[in-house]
Amino acid sequence: MEIRPIFSALLRSKTGPILVALQVGLSLGILANALHIVEERRAVAARPSGLLDEASTFYFTVRNLNTDGPEQMLATIKRETDILRAVPGVVSVAQVSQMPLSRSGSNNSVAVDQRQERETAVASQYVSGDSLVKTFGLKLVEGRDFAPGEIVDVNENEQRELPKQVLVTKALADKMWPGASAIGKPVWFGTGPSALSSQVVGVVERLQSAHGEVGERGEFATIVPARLYGTPGNLYALRTEAGQRDRVMKEAEEALRKSSATPLILQAKTVEEDRKNRYRQDVALSWMLIAVSVLLLLVTCSGIVGMASLWVTQRRKQIGVRRALGARKLDILRYFIMENFMITSAGVFGGVLVGLSLNHLLVTKLEMTRLPAHYLIGGAVVFWALGILAAYGPAWRAASISPATATRSA
Repeated sequence: MEIRPIFSALLRSKTGPILVALQVGLSLGILANALHIVEERRAVAARPSGLLDEASTFYFTVRNLNTDGPEQMLATIKRETDILRAVPGVVSVAQVSQMPLSRSGSNNSVAVDQRQERETAVASQYVSGDSLVKTFGLKLVEGRDFAPGEIVDVNENEQRELPKQVLVTKALADKMWPGASAIGKPVWFGTGPSALSSQVVGVVERLQSAHGEVGERGEFATIVPARLYGTPGNLYALRTEAGQRDRVMKEAEEALRKSSATPLILQAKTVEEDRKNRYRQDVALSWMLIAVSVLLLLVTCSGIVGMASLWVTQRRKQIGVRRALGARKLDILRYFIMENFMITSAGVFGGVLVGLSLNHLLVTKLEMTRLPAHYLIGGAVVFWALGILAAYGPAWRAASISPATATRSA
């Protein structure tokens, strides 16, 4: 088939083809970036927290309504920990300062050297009087867990020194000492004369921060071996046997309330709940963008079908003359499909430029990643196929028009 006659015909009536090509270009640029954002959001929402079994992990926030002194508070923490360990189905218990993805917790500036002007990173700080490696099921990739004698009792209301040992996540270790072992290295909390240091004794594969930040910062965390007391509220993390979480939550709450001579304010939450709440907006954004993408495809398909139908109506006599001169149905069908393919191709090339420009804006303003080429390639194939399929119906109707009908005057 000659391309030149088709191109000449398009130039004689430019408005329709230009509008369709613009529609395809804008749709492709938006669709590629929208699906890229959806993939990124879903990948972020599916990031492992580092916990061995999120479905079997939950935690209690317990507030004791008494006015006893700090020493009594410490004794209460130890008693409540023992009570929770005794509940059937409990694998491990740990008093901890915060939980992954709970959106409530503290961060600390960490540095390789206290003489640095700026910190190396900002890391989520987990403080626990028990083994988080055991309770969370963290995977040690280097070094060891804390020894029982390294865990210290710390009154939060008094000036205190940091414990001399610390665990760090692999992401934080790679940030602070790229290409080198972190074991034995000092971690400075803060910079300058007031900075305090601890020695790295172990590296865990992963432990997300309390706020679950996007990017590498969400994987920066430290674990400090200290049992904090002196404030009314305590937080206990529990890991249960598989399938026993809901039962254990009820029995553990009953055991805590029965053991206390004074009323307790007690709240239980699961890690699954925290994950759902943390990534609720990301999931909603993903579904919204998917809906927008589907609507864009439908609108673009409708535009191509409508324009192709209009062209068929406007060229009925031309089609009839061609049929009378010996053109086959296949020739008419091929003509209109090729015409739409050329228009769609112009839109696809423009859409690639729109997609790259839009992605550049997102990268510079919102710190997103670069748009992978397969989104544009896949989008181009989809719109080419869409253009052919959308034009097939009108083209087949055009090919089915008899010469006598097509050349009949209105």
